[in-house]
Amino acid sequence: MERAKRKRLEAKGWRFGDAEDFLGLSAEETAYVDLRLKLSDGVRQFRRRKHLTQAQLAELMGSSQSRVAKAEAAESSVSLDLLIRSLLAMGASSEDLARLISSSPP
Repeated sequence: MERAKRKRLEAKGWRFGDAEDFLGLSAEETAYVDLRLKLSDGVRQFRRRKHLTQAQLAELMGSSQSRVAKAEAAESSVSLDLLIRSLLAMGASSEDLARLISSSPP
């Protein structure tokens, strides 16, 4: 956003921040959300790189296509375990997981 526009809006009472500010998240909660987002984005990237459909990945994992879609959407009902197992089922290495975790949020 342009600096001048932001100043005008702030003068009218608008406040700017991020999701952490808006939701009142602690540093740990923010880190957890970022981790989930990185892993779920990684599942989507790996799946596309392997030219797999969500249904094919689900079959590899013994799960359902809708569960894979939820994993890729970082839905709260999906565990970190499922995200990591999805990546491992597609052949992700420990180094791949470390790279994903250390990347900037999607």
